[in-house]
Formats: sequence, C-alpha cells, structure tokens
Amino acid sequence: MVRSDGKSRELRIIAGAWRGRRLRFPEGPDIRPTPDRVRETLFNWLAPVIRGTRVLDLFAGSGALGLEALSRGAAFAEFIDSDARAIDALRERLVEWKADPGSFTLRRADAVQALAAAKPTSQPAFDIVFIDPPFAAGLWQPVADRLEAGAWLAPTAYLYLETPVRDPLDGLPEHWGAWRNGTAGEVGYHLLRRAEPAA
Repeated sequence: MVRSDGKSRELRIIAGAWRGRRLRFPEGPDIRPTPDRVRETLFNWLAPVIRGTRVLDLFAGSGALGLEALSRGAAFAEFIDSDARAIDALRERLVEWKADPGSFTLRRADAVQALAAAKPTSQPAFDIVFIDPPFAAGLWQPVADRLEAGAWLAPTAYLYLETPVRDPLDGLPEHWGAWRNGTAGEVGYHLLRRAEPAA
C-alpha cells in the first residue's frame, strides 16, 4: 500500500521477522517505491537464496527492498541514497525495529559515484543488488557496468532492475542474463543472474 498524507507515505513489510510492520518514508519526486505485489513476486523468486546474503540497495529511497531482504533473513544490507531525508527515515525505522547494528550500513551518496572506486578488499562482495534509479536518468547501465568493473559482486550474484516497460534491456554486462521478468503497469522488473565465465 502507498498512502499520501501530505507529509509521508507508507508501505508494509510483506513477510519475515518484520512482517506487517509499516514503513513510512518522505514525500519526494525521486522516491518511487516498488509496489507490494512486485516485491512479493521478487522475493518469491529470491526465496531459495535470500537467507544469509549480503544485499546492496542502490537508489534506496524508501528502503523497502533492503528492509524486506533483512526481514526475510539477509545477513547484511547496505543502503545508498543521495537524499538525506530518505537516509534519516531509514535510520529511524531500523532503530525503531531494533535491527542488529551490524546488519546494515546507511550511506548518503550518489550511487554512481559511490561505485566508481573498487570495492574495499576487506569488504565481502554482495550477493544481491537492487537497482531502482529514477527512470528519466538512464542510470541502470552505468551502475551495472561499475558493479561489474569494481569487484562489488559475488561470482553468482543476482541483480534486480526496474525500468520503463517499453525500454529494451540491451547492453547488459558480459556474463549477465535475464533470469526472471515481469511487468506491472508501466514498470518492467527484471531479476538478472551473473554467471562465472567458463574456464
């Protein structure tokens, strides 16, 4: 559910430890949360692999994807968004819900710039990455390229992507392939799988 009351909007966590919890987030033109129905489909796809994973929520906005992953047993989530209000709201929710402080990181940053450097060698790679940028910005492809180039990804990582339904999914990085696809209104949503190159 998405509800507008002039100051905030609200979603709910669908399943897991925080099932039914209400997630409030600030109003803003760049915060376009993934609808409940799409999140339910996505996490049904991810159900066999979600527990114990490290997830990266880029352009986090409401944080619904990363929070849903933590609720369902992900070990760690990093949330990156350039909007200070979104980061503050996420911090408030995680504290309110008594999340383990070691299970998440919040970063106020531009996602593309944050990925420009290679991943710190001390930090394990991510198993699942959520990419839901503003549609008009055309950012998903440079983000995918930087994830691949910067060693941010586990060898068989999953990449979740939302795009305008009419946009072709061209120019995927090498070794990436569409694993599951769906549409909801004007939104196309895609779960991609990264495969290790053949020896």
